[in-house]
Amino acid sequence: MHSRVLWLFLKVLGVIYAMAFGSLALQIAGLIGSKGILPAGAYLTGLAQALGPSRYWRVPTVFWLRSSDTALQLACWTGVLFAILVMAGVLQRVALAACYALYLSLATVGQDFLSFQWDALLLEAGFLAIFLGLSPVIVWMFRWLLFRLMLLSGAAKLLSGDPAWRTLTALSFHYQTQPLPTPIAWYMQQLPGWFQQASVVVMLAIELVAPFLLFCPRKVRLPAGAAIVFLQALILLTGNYTFFNLLTIAFCLLLLDDAPLARPTGRLSDSIAWGVAAVILLIGGSQLLGVFFGVTPYPARIAPQFYVANTYGLFSVMTTVRHEISIEGSDDGASWREYPFRYKPGDVDRAPRWVAPHQPRLDWQMWFAALGTYRDNPWFVNFVYRLLEGSTPVLALVGPNPFPAAPPRYIRAQVYDYAFTDWSTRHATGAWWKREPVGSYLPPVSLQNFRTAPQ
Repeated sequence: MHSRVLWLFLKVLGVIYAMAFGSLALQIAGLIGSKGILPAGAYLTGLAQALGPSRYWRVPTVFWLRSSDTALQLACWTGVLFAILVMAGVLQRVALAACYALYLSLATVGQDFLSFQWDALLLEAGFLAIFLGLSPVIVWMFRWLLFRLMLLSGAAKLLSGDPAWRTLTALSFHYQTQPLPTPIAWYMQQLPGWFQQASVVVMLAIELVAPFLLFCPRKVRLPAGAAIVFLQALILLTGNYTFFNLLTIAFCLLLLDDAPLARPTGRLSDSIAWGVAAVILLIGGSQLLGVFFGVTPYPARIAPQFYVANTYGLFSVMTTVRHEISIEGSDDGASWREYPFRYKPGDVDRAPRWVAPHQPRLDWQMWFAALGTYRDNPWFVNFVYRLLEGSTPVLALVGPNPFPAAPPRYIRAQVYDYAFTDWSTRHATGAWWKREPVGSYLPPVSLQNFRTAPQ
């Protein structure tokens, strides 16, 4: 791996791996620990009973050996260590394989909390990176990955039939309805409608045209890559999407130089690389057929549990209103106190926060929960149970505990409609948000309402 471009890309990938593992380490106990919202141990026990010996293939994770809180934490911090080795160029291929295996293990048991497209994207990129330097074909596979990522992102918006995209009005809603906006999103929301529509045109042009230029000669390829970097930078500035934008920008580094495409390799290494490429081309191509033509060839269903080729497409249907769930506790059923969250909107006077590349995964899941009901989100009921129980690792996922002495007797959840304020309101009151009550999300419950506790 002597090319400067490959050298730089792998250093950046190591940084992203370190951020991903480190972010998980800070919250893994509350998410899937033994006293967490979705305990990994109980999840694996259920799978073992249902799948028998096939579980080792169908559910690939090192946590079949042990899924204790210590094991989960150890996997995260070991991942950070191997990511540092990737950055340092020490035992790099071994370290890349270890990072992939550990992150796959965590994603496999992470359930709702590790089901995001950037988790799949990091695994696909991490798998390919293991073979970088064996053959020029692997660099082409990274360009193929960037092609599919961008093309599917644009196609999903138009193929969904959502009128917000077809009428070019999607960005009139997006900045205030996205999961975790940044402060800059408030200012973008204030821009006139014609600017928002023009922005949609530019975005769709980049996502649908630039991917086809990635395979062209350098003079054509570089402007296409620059356009993708420009789009990702704008997304990064207006929304907290963890390491997603950084990883996409990193792929563009592999567009800079043709040297990795011309370097000779050994016959065995080249054969291994071409075998990997053939599998990824087959799976990825079949997925494209499914998206564009509604057919799903068998190769698209090959071993999805390993995330070596995935389908992508964020915000295919635009959310036009923002509902936020407020969780409240009470000792008497009459006086209620709200559990604050560190990152998702709550206090209307608090500015949206910068948090990426860290991903507060509970805050993210709260956004998804607000799109449905508590019956659609069993994890939310488990979350409420842990709050009633006073679970220390779960309480660490939210803001200051409003019940420091003892857990409340009752908890309920209310829904509010949130929207950014305008210039005049912000100037007069200092508020970033305005909110109106919508109704109940979860009626008051106590520990007595839970017949069985999460294990």
